[in-house]
Amino acid sequence: MKQKICVITGTRADYGILYPVMKAIKASKDLELYVVATGMHLMPEFGYTLKEIEKDGFQVYKKVDSSYKEDTGEAMADSLGKTLSAFAKIFNRLKPSIVLVLGDRGEMLAAAVAANYLNIPVAHIHGGEVSGHVDGLLRHAITKLSHIHFPATEGSKKRIIKLGEESWRIFVAGAPALDRILNEKLPTAIELAKKYEINLDEPLIILAQHPVITEEDEAAEQITASLEAIKELNFQSIVIYPNADAGGRRMINVIHKYEKNNNYIRSIISMPHKDYLGLLKIASVLIGNSSSGIIEAPSFNLPVVNIGIRQDGRERNANVIDVPHNKMTIVRAIKKALYDKNFRKQIKKNKNLYGDGHASMKIVKVLSKIQLGNMLLQKKITY
Repeated sequence: MKQKICVITGTRADYGILYPVMKAIKASKDLELYVVATGMHLMPEFGYTLKEIEKDGFQVYKKVDSSYKEDTGEAMADSLGKTLSAFAKIFNRLKPSIVLVLGDRGEMLAAAVAANYLNIPVAHIHGGEVSGHVDGLLRHAITKLSHIHFPATEGSKKRIIKLGEESWRIFVAGAPALDRILNEKLPTAIELAKKYEINLDEPLIILAQHPVITEEDEAAEQITASLEAIKELNFQSIVIYPNADAGGRRMINVIHKYEKNNNYIRSIISMPHKDYLGLLKIASVLIGNSSSGIIEAPSFNLPVVNIGIRQDGRERNANVIDVPHNKMTIVRAIKKALYDKNFRKQIKKNKNLYGDGHASMKIVKVLSKIQLGNMLLQKKITY
């Protein structure tokens, strides 16, 4: 009898990471995939990315509407409560063998809480990492609610052990996002240039910046500094929409203002993950605070200007330049990323510390063979 693996996905970003894992689960003779989509996937203003999941050939078992209209932390907390209740009903009906979650989002925390109350083991991808905002706290909370851990690095494994988790539950897998980079054909530069109106003879900046909940009131000011830096340099730029966290809509309003007044700035609500990876491959520099600058970009030897505290504490490759939210500091960092020969030479020597492109295979192997039952469910704190 196949084990039912219920995968939770709430954003275009986590789906891009989960895609290779979902594909491997679907192909497994021992596992059966059930997908629950929630969060930004169901929000038209963020591209209704549920259609991307279905386009990729995955059947969505259930949809959970966790949208909120107000751009505040209170609205996010209220949404989390409703999402938890919906997950409990879904899990009680489906009775999955394992609930698989990723990262640090509120919907993942809600799924982990609901699963624990129903005695369903939780498997967690990308635990043990550090980040400089509230999602980092949620990540560690999810770790404590999880029974199987798939950290991306040895450093993350050590941190999970320090949190009191038993070592036999931890399997270093690497970052699943790298599976797609290293094993799949990405769109060509010419295809991307045509689709996104890119001049391949000019430098290309990608801006991917999200709000930080602890700095919600500064979100508009922070994205303004980044856009002012782009304006100063006058380079063609693609701006990826921020996520739906508190402050995100205020950032979008600022982006629209700059896009309207500067024809070299273009915003994209959402795009297929393969297109995003393809853009990282042809871009001159990625700026903002997206984890893709830390995890995926090194595989393309792409320089990254990481702005602000959102990725504070995360293990880094040599491609990352850390700067505060200051226009001229960002400008200087972009110039270094583009023109500093020693820096660019150093990047090319580095091997991505986040894995070898076989994370999905490792994860599915564990999910197929792990012994279910009381030993897995009854956790012990090791300190």
